[in-house]
Amino acid sequence: MARPGLTIALLLRTPGLAQSCRQWLPENRYEPIDLLTDDDRDLVEILHQRQEAIDAVVIEQDLLDSDSREQLVAGGLLFPAVLVGEVKGRVDYHPEELHLAADQLAQLGYNIDAAISRFLRQGRADGRSEEQRAGAVDRLSQRLQERLGYLGVFYKRDPSRFLGRLSAKERNELLEALQRTYRDLLASYFSDPAASNQALESFVNTAFFSDLPITRTVEIHVNLIDEFWTQLRLEGHKSDFLQDYRLALLDVMAHLCEMYRRSVPPEIPLAGSLTGRNLAESDPSDATEVSS
Repeated sequence: MARPGLTIALLLRTPGLAQSCRQWLPENRYEPIDLLTDDDRDLVEILHQRQEAIDAVVIEQDLLDSDSREQLVAGGLLFPAVLVGEVKGRVDYHPEELHLAADQLAQLGYNIDAAISRFLRQGRADGRSEEQRAGAVDRLSQRLQERLGYLGVFYKRDPSRFLGRLSAKERNELLEALQRTYRDLLASYFSDPAASNQALESFVNTAFFSDLPITRTVEIHVNLIDEFWTQLRLEGHKSDFLQDYRLALLDVMAHLCEMYRRSVPPEIPLAGSLTGRNLAESDPSDATEVSS
């Protein structure tokens, strides 16, 4: 007997955005529900009314301001979340949230899976009391266990959604979205590490859950660096500094290794890893979090 899909609350105001999200949420795995209408104003009230039926949320970034975030946290209305909007490097909802730009929604389903894994593994969100935290996460953990058999302590992938099993059209769209995400990662890697980390998380989550070959990851990096090199040469600028972006590729690989490490049951000991940026800064600390 088929298990019911994850209930994904779509809290999106921009016309057409909900439809775009639905396109990338397979019906056999997700049940997206639109929770906003033109007259809806109170995000807190909407989530409060439906909180027991929601497994994860997709929220348009502009709908969250400091007041709504404070009310959501105070009310314990915290869910695995993917925020759609500009990747700015800030926390808009809670520390386990993930971010996707609107032109990268081909990665949405994979990032929802990652958001759920992060939320359950961390078992916390900024500002909640221990009592609120335990209650919210325990209820969500139980629901997910009943619906999809999530263990919560390590990542669980769906082989039917691996890159090699997608249609040619879906595969090309996913690879194009990944390239846009990687471009964002490189653009802010040295200038805005927080924004770069959010782009890195999106890329790595999708790469892991879609079983993207390592060779493809390297290919995306090399192609973008070649593109930058050509543009700089045409404009008469030096391009020697581009070699420094090898650290970004090391960072991606380190985070991927960490995700694969976490996908192994915890009783099997594996060593930690270092990120490229940490290596650059000679920081020996382990990259124990996917969003380091």
